[in-house]
Amino acid sequence: MLPLVIVLAGLFAVSLLNGGSLQAAEGGPLFLALFSLGWVAVLGLLALGALGCLVAQYRRPAGGTGAAPRHPVAPLPGWSKPPLAVVGSGWLGIGAGLLAFPGFWGALLPWTVNRADAQGLGVWALALGVGVLGALAEDDLTRIRPALRAVPLIALAMVLVLAVHHRSVDWTSGPGASLAALVTGLFTTGASGHWLLSRADRRSAAAAEAAAATPTGSVPGAPAGSAPPTPVESEAAPEVPLAAVPPAGPPPADDDG
Repeated sequence: MLPLVIVLAGLFAVSLLNGGSLQAAEGGPLFLALFSLGWVAVLGLLALGALGCLVAQYRRPAGGTGAAPRHPVAPLPGWSKPPLAVVGSGWLGIGAGLLAFPGFWGALLPWTVNRADAQGLGVWALALGVGVLGALAEDDLTRIRPALRAVPLIALAMVLVLAVHHRSVDWTSGPGASLAALVTGLFTTGASGHWLLSRADRRSAAAAEAAAATPTGSVPGAPAGSAPPTPVESEAAPEVPLAAVPPAGPPPADDDG
């Protein structure tokens, strides 16, 4: 939710800050002027709605009030955390730089951009960085399932746009190589995360099937269908008190004889 709020609110703010470059301000054709005004209005409404959803989400504790601390269902493997930190920090730094200093950072892009384009690209880069670093902080693949599906598609969309405009991109420069590395890292992040989540789902399904196949009360490792062991009842005869046992020997003599 937070990356979505950053995109909508950021693009709305960039549109207002660069309102002089809108078609409505420059006096272009009527259709384009109305479209630019509608673009700003729709962005404002969407940003307001997304912000309200984000506030409502953070006001409600996860799992309800008084719930036990949540433990990750499918935590990230240790080897994946350093690459995630590098990719997320790269996108976050570029986005913050383009937003705060579009004149300086915009000149470092491998194609020519104006102030509004540089800040718009900065909004998208900032949202991608926050999303990747947020997944690292979440440390649970099951809670970022939608992001794992979206990130590879975003990377493929970027590849498609760059392929269409490949003549305008200076691929031999350092920024061009850095852009290719960041897009590749973004795609690899989403694809590897989706693979890890699928593997965790298969393991959980196998464990659930094994638990369902085991009868209740049976001993693990025993043959299927065997009855559970029952306690052995004691069959020992009760002890007889010594006083109740008659004395051994002949019967007493009769005194009448």
